[in-house]
Order: sequence, then structure tokens, then C-alpha cells
Amino acid sequence: MTDVLLVGESWVSVTTHYKGFNPFVSGSYETGLKWFSEAMDRHGVEVTHMPAHVAANEFPFEAEELTGYDAVILSDVGADTFLLHPRTWLHGERTPNRLKTVAEYVEHGGGLIMAGGYMSYQGINGAAMYQRSPIAEVLPVTLLATDDRCERPEGVQPVKTCSHPIVDELPGRWPHILGYNLVQPKKGAETLAEVGGDPLLVVGSHGAGRAVAFTTDIGPHWCPEAFAGWDGYGVLWRNMVLWAAGEL
Repeated sequence: MTDVLLVGESWVSVTTHYKGFNPFVSGSYETGLKWFSEAMDRHGVEVTHMPAHVAANEFPFEAEELTGYDAVILSDVGADTFLLHPRTWLHGERTPNRLKTVAEYVEHGGGLIMAGGYMSYQGINGAAMYQRSPIAEVLPVTLLATDDRCERPEGVQPVKTCSHPIVDELPGRWPHILGYNLVQPKKGAETLAEVGGDPLLVVGSHGAGRAVAFTTDIGPHWCPEAFAGWDGYGVLWRNMVLWAAGEL
């Protein structure tokens, strides 16, 4: 069984309702993991989910604490969640840079996957802020310094660009997606799929480990049901995880 730690892919929403003269506020907590979790269950990948608000407190300080996982997935969770531990943010204490922790984990043989989203890569308004972080050194792509979202509400078709164990067994034509983060492959990296002429799936090595850049969402809204319900969705994610873990 391959074990993966997925960090992020959760959010809290606060809504103000106006009913004539009287307003009231409601809150909700949601995740975007339904399709991903079901697909990983089918393909024998054990997923431990660390929601974004939990990661702020509980993501490890030391790389050794990550070695129980074959790979780490960062999905729609910004750099500040790892940089601003409550002891630093609230009390002004020094704490380890947990993005350096992730980089060290990969350097010593771990696997890293970054999925796309509004708080991935550089993200909406540049707020994800990975471009000048240790993660930027690990990923097989170069990040923009500004908002890197490419919204494609009309749908855009991914295209496989080369032969590779991650993509070779995928069935048929890839379904459309609705957006992605814009990146550029680094020298020596392999671009396995493109979308609209831009990179969608790029892989590379870092130290003794491996890293994967997948520039669209795990689930809605950029990853629509047409993509998540495709037979190749689970195969693709299983293969990304196994490759990052050095098992493919």
C-alpha cells in the first residue's frame, strides 16, 4: 500500500444573508476531495488528509516526521500556512520554515506533487506565494511572480506530449478542464501533457527525490465532473503518486 499525505484542499466559507431588514451570518466547512478520495481507494493508495486549518498548527517541523509517507501532495494551500505557525504569527516566536522541511524531505528521497488551484503555485492575486519559497527550488517548473491563473470557462483539451509511465496507460482522449496555473518547465524536466499550449503535467527530480507539477485542480471548479469521472482520472493520480514515490 502506498501512503500519501495530502495537505490543503479544504476551506471555510462565511456568508452574510439579508432577509429584508434583518441580516444574519452562516458558516460552512468543505473539502474538494470526494472524487479524488474515491479514486485513490479504488487504486490502492492510502490518503491521509491534513486540512489547511489543521496544517497551520500540525504540519511537521522536521523532515523525519514525513518519512512515513511515500509522497506529499500540496493542493490549494498557500505558502503562508506553512510559514506562519501560530507561535510565530501570534506570539512572535522563531519556528522552523516548514517549506524547507518539505524541500529536505524531497532531497532525501521523498516525493512531492503540487496540484493546481487558487492557492497553488503563485495563485490568485499572487497570494499563494510559492515563487520565492524553497518549494520553487524543488518543483520541476518555474513559477510566475504574479497571479498565474488561466481561466478557461469554455473548456480546454489536455494533450499528451510524450511517452512516460505516468501517462502511457491512460484510456482514450483526455476530457476538458476549466482552468490551470501557468508555469514554465525547467531545463531537464519532462512535460508529459499540455493544455492550450501550456504545461499541465511536468515531472523532474530534486536531490534523491522526485517532484510532479500538475497545474489543474483535484476537483471543482477547474477539474469538472467530466474529467474526474473519466476512467483515466484515478489511473493518472495513482501513477503520479507511484512515480513521485519512486515506485513506477
